[in-house]
Amino acid sequence: MSELVTGDAVVLGLRPARLPSRGLAILLDLAVYVTGYVLISVGLTMATASLDLAAQAAVAVASFLLLLVGVPIAVETLSHGRSLGKLACGLRVVRDDGGPIRFRHALVRGSMGIVELILTFGSIACIASLVSARGRRLGDVFAGTLVVRERVPGARVMPVPPPPPWLAGRFTGLDLSAVPDGLWLAIRQYLTRMNQLDPQVGAAMAARLADDLVARTGAPPPAGVPAAAFLMAVVHERQTRDAARAFRPSAAGPGAGAAPTPMPGPMPGPMPVVAPVPYVAPAPVAAPRAGGFAPPA
Repeated sequence: MSELVTGDAVVLGLRPARLPSRGLAILLDLAVYVTGYVLISVGLTMATASLDLAAQAAVAVASFLLLLVGVPIAVETLSHGRSLGKLACGLRVVRDDGGPIRFRHALVRGSMGIVELILTFGSIACIASLVSARGRRLGDVFAGTLVVRERVPGARVMPVPPPPPWLAGRFTGLDLSAVPDGLWLAIRQYLTRMNQLDPQVGAAMAARLADDLVARTGAPPPAGVPAAAFLMAVVHERQTRDAARAFRPSAAGPGAGAAPTPMPGPMPGPMPVVAPVPYVAPAPVAAPRAGGFAPPA
């Protein structure tokens, strides 16, 4: 059993898919794609019979790339890793941290699949899947993905504790682009198990993870914020950004109408004269330190 952490910061007990189930899913996908390719190729051959040989070859290459490469990439991107064969076998493609895949992951998998699955008849993919500890082929290794089984009863999931209310919205301007997936995975696993750890060990682990996070973001640590609360708030901020990107409404929906025009109000009267306030120079503030999280002695 391999424990994966999803983008919602919960631990899932999912099993990586092995070669037999993955091979069956690929065969089902290839059967559908090849059938569609043959039918469309016959139609294109009849439609381009009056063209010269160079034009017919160009149409054949374009149809091959579109149907056997572009369509699988589009299907995996739009279905978040659930193609027809994987859906029938109860499989799904996810990122290494358990989150849903995006276009770049599907593009790398589809590009490598030309060599692994089509040109070598699946021999390279079979060897790589047998050698890998989690049954990954070369496309999964280069894309940072993993094929897992969804129809396996998992253990009870433990969500990440919410941050304190006084930290809500405090890290909206924090740059999280340089934080690697491995550090996110370590932070999420710590937060879901922090109540099971010894207090001294948990505090030291939280301080180390918080210092690593501060070093990646380039922002000074907030004064007076415990390390565990800082980690909760930053993970909550990342979840909020992921949810905003996933569920962002379209610019103009089908039922969206024009915004109502506000009625003009009464003209404002003359502005009152306010006496100027004397300027008072602010007190100097000490520069923050590079790291501010320290475990208890």
